[in-house]
Amino acid sequence: MFSSVRVRLTLWYTAVLTCVLVTMAFATYFLLRQDSAHRTDAAIVEMADSFLATVNAEARDATGPDGLKAAIEQAISEHKYRETIFVVLDQEGKIVAASSSQLLDEPPGAPVELLQEATGRAKLGVRPFQTVRVRDDVRRSYTRRLSIGKEEYTLLVLQSLHRQREFLQSVIAAFGLAIPLAILLASAGGYFLARRSLSPVVEMSTQAGRIGADNLHQRLAVRNAKDELGHLAASFNNLLDRLDHSFEQQRRFMADASHELRTPVAILCGEADVTLSQPSRSPEDYRASLDILRAEAKRLKHIVEDLFTLARADAGQHPLTLSSFYLDELITECSRSMKTLAAAKQITLTCNSPKELPIQADEALLRRMIVNLLDNAIKYTPPGGSVSVRCDAEDSRYVMTVADTGQGIPVELQPRIFERFFRADKVRSRSSSDGGGAGLGLSISEWIVHAHGGKLALTRSDKDGSTFTVNLPAAVT
Repeated sequence: MFSSVRVRLTLWYTAVLTCVLVTMAFATYFLLRQDSAHRTDAAIVEMADSFLATVNAEARDATGPDGLKAAIEQAISEHKYRETIFVVLDQEGKIVAASSSQLLDEPPGAPVELLQEATGRAKLGVRPFQTVRVRDDVRRSYTRRLSIGKEEYTLLVLQSLHRQREFLQSVIAAFGLAIPLAILLASAGGYFLARRSLSPVVEMSTQAGRIGADNLHQRLAVRNAKDELGHLAASFNNLLDRLDHSFEQQRRFMADASHELRTPVAILCGEADVTLSQPSRSPEDYRASLDILRAEAKRLKHIVEDLFTLARADAGQHPLTLSSFYLDELITECSRSMKTLAAAKQITLTCNSPKELPIQADEALLRRMIVNLLDNAIKYTPPGGSVSVRCDAEDSRYVMTVADTGQGIPVELQPRIFERFFRADKVRSRSSSDGGGAGLGLSISEWIVHAHGGKLALTRSDKDGSTFTVNLPAAVT
C-alpha cells in the first residue's frame, strides 16, 4: 500500500494539513480565550466604576448614622445583574452588603473566607483580578479599595464565567468537528488529485512496457509539452529516438559487415574448391591460387582489424597512449610511405608543413588517421591527378588539410561519408587494381580525431575534387 506514490503523496499532504489545522486551532483558541478574558476584566472594571459612582452620589445625599450603609444598599439595588455579584466588606472583613442573599445568610465558610482573602489581597496591593470558585460556579473576582468619609471599605465584584466557558467549549466543539471533516475531505481530494496528476505516468509506463525491439518506432503520447510530465515524455521519446537510431545503425552495421566479410570468404572457399577440384595442377597454378588466397586473407584481416578497432572504440576500451612528437615530421613520413602507391597510379603527392609543429598525442593512431586520409584520396583520384597535404598552426590548434582532384561527392551523399561501410564507389572513379575497401577508413579516422579532442570534416567537394580538414589541439587533455 505504502509503495504507491499516490498513497505516499496523500499521506504527506494529510499530515502537513493536519499539523497546520491543529496549530491554527490552538492559536485561535488561545487568542479567543485571551480576548474573552480581557473583555470580561474590562467589563468588571466598568461595572465597579459605575457602582462606586452610585455609592458616592448616594452618600452625599444620605443623613443619619446609617446613611452610609443605606447608600451602599441603594447602589447594590441599582446594580443587580444576573451573573454579577457585588460585595462590600468593612475593615475587619465582614460583609456589609451583598447583591446575593446567599452570601449574607450562610454561616462563615468557604465563600466568606474567599471574600476575606480577596480583601487581604486588596490591602496588600496584589493583582486585583483572580479566578475563583464560588459554590459550583467559576467566577472572575475583582477587588478594589474605597473610602467614604473616614470609613475604609473593600468592593468585591464576582463575575460568572459560565458564558465565557460555554463559548470556548463551543469553539472547541466546532474545531473538533471541522478539523476531522476537513482532513477527511482533503485526503479524499488529495488522493483524487494525485491519482489524476499521476495518471499520465501510469499511462506512459504502460506504453513503455509495450515498446520493444520490434516496435521501437512507437512513441509516448505527450498531453502537455509545457509541464513536467510532458517534459519527461518528450525526454523519453528523445531517448527512444536515439535508441532507434542506434539499433538501426547496429542492424545496418551487421548487415554491411556480413556483406563485406561474405565476399572474401566466398572467394577463399571458391578458390580453394577450384584448386582442389583437380587431382594435379602445375606449380604456377598453385602459386596463382595462393596469391589470390593471400590477397583475400589480407583483405579479410584488414576488415576484421578495423571492426575490432571500432568495437573497442565504441566500448571505450581503446585508451590513448600519449607521447610528445612533431606532427610535421609524422605527416612527412606518412606522405613518403604513400608516394609509391601514388606513383603506381601516376598521381602527384605533395606535402607542405612550413614549420615545426610539436604535439602531445597518440602517435600510432594519428599515423593511422593520416594514412587513411591519404589512401582514400589516392584511391578516388584518377590517374594524372594530384593529392596534397598541408598542416598549419592556428593559435593552440593545428589544421591539416588533405585535398585531391577527384570527381567529388554529390551533395546528397556528403552527410553519410563517415558512416561505417559507406562507399561512394558509384560516383567516384576507382581502378580495379585498388583492391577495394570496406568503407571503414573515414569512420576510424573520425573516431581518432574525436578521441584527441579535434574535428574531422569534409570542407569542400565538387567536380574539381574534395578536401578533408582535420582540426587538432596541440595537447590532448
